Amino acid sequence: MWDVYTQEVGRIPASISNEEYRIRQSRLLSQLKPNDLIVIPNPPTSTRSNDVKYPYRCSSDMLYFCGWKDPDSLFCAYNKDGNWITALFVQPSDTLKEIWEGRRPGLEGAKNDWPVDESYSYDELNDNLSKMIRKSSRVFMRLGINPKVDEIVESEMKTQSRERQKHGFGPDSICDPSQMINELRLRKSAAEVELMRYSAKVASQAHIIAMKNTRPGIGEYQLEGLIEGFFKYSKTTGSAYPCIIGSGENATILHYTENKDICNDGEIILTDAGCEYEGYASDITRSWPANGVFSESQAEIYQLVLDSQLAGIEACKVGNSYDAPHLAAREVLAKGLIKLGVIDQELDEALSPDGDLNKWYMHNTGHWLGIDVHDVGIYKPGGEPRLLEEGMVITVEPGLYFGSWRRDVECPKKYENIGIRVEDDILITTDGPEVLSGDCPKTITNIESLIGSG
Repeated sequence: MWDVYTQEVGRIPASISNEEYRIRQSRLLSQLKPNDLIVIPNPPTSTRSNDVKYPYRCSSDMLYFCGWKDPDSLFCAYNKDGNWITALFVQPSDTLKEIWEGRRPGLEGAKNDWPVDESYSYDELNDNLSKMIRKSSRVFMRLGINPKVDEIVESEMKTQSRERQKHGFGPDSICDPSQMINELRLRKSAAEVELMRYSAKVASQAHIIAMKNTRPGIGEYQLEGLIEGFFKYSKTTGSAYPCIIGSGENATILHYTENKDICNDGEIILTDAGCEYEGYASDITRSWPANGVFSESQAEIYQLVLDSQLAGIEACKVGNSYDAPHLAAREVLAKGLIKLGVIDQELDEALSPDGDLNKWYMHNTGHWLGIDVHDVGIYKPGGEPRLLEEGMVITVEPGLYFGSWRRDVECPKKYENIGIRVEDDILITTDGPEVLSGDCPKTITNIESLIGSG
């Protein structure tokens, strides 16, 4: 049923190579001193109810530096005789558990097939990690990820052994490596871009499937099922975040995720959905009429939001500040709402922190995108807006939300319960912005031609 859509998506890209993982590790380790120890733990599994666990998602940093995805694991690196040694602590081979839970690479597989020099059993984490900590001066690790690892590190920090007193061995500080890691993750390699491009293409086709199957009376939950089904059909791990399928007044709730209502004739459906492939997220929002035709008032707001988004995308250029898309989109929205009579203020006043634009547009225009849907990277290093660089990926997602249910403002009758957001994933390049999610239609004409055509 969906083969025609997977043909539009194209070939599945290659995974990140071990060579690239080694390069990433070297870039991080080059910032450390010889007596430092880097520790990147995976979080423990989480129980959903009774003996049923949530689907496991590894640490994004673990994924970035070695691609290991299984629980009960830890990546670390230490310096020995002037050379950095990388290691994985993993679940050992266990035939009985593998019969029930699936095959494990084990220690041998981890060392042979993953970009590390050594492998250890996670069952012996306490002894082996403790030895590494005792030989280090500083431990670089984010606390709060794995309580078991936290306990080992903190215990070694507090221990005052005779050997430590005699030779001065042992750590004197725990340092958070996040800033160093986040700077590396912020700029995407060519291989990462290919994974993100695939993720965006899959999400684009999923939105098209939802549009084609939309009709008055369909459930938000049914559209969600179509979208998430295609995500899995296309060999992604599924949604990168809980889908937002909001019709009518639900479209005016920014993070509405119940997706339980019926999409009625005359309502706008706001759909915010992206998938994750090899850990890399897409994030796309489209808004369309349940009956396939924008009303005059819906079209006015939709075109205004789309125009503001196009202005924001145009501002995604190397050398521009990260907030240039936000400022460009806000200006278009403010001018448009003044022209429509929704805002009765001069432009400067409407754009001010207390201006009326904030009544109808209350969020930022974008965020970093990568292994996390709200990816890492400081927006204002040193208090100044960061300048966009080649290889960064950012979303551009302006919107307008006229919820008649709100008690803090008087909603314009003409635009009651119209919620519109248009979002795309933008790669910053020296040749200008590349819309990774460009396969997803967004003009009024193209959208109207798709609704209900499936």
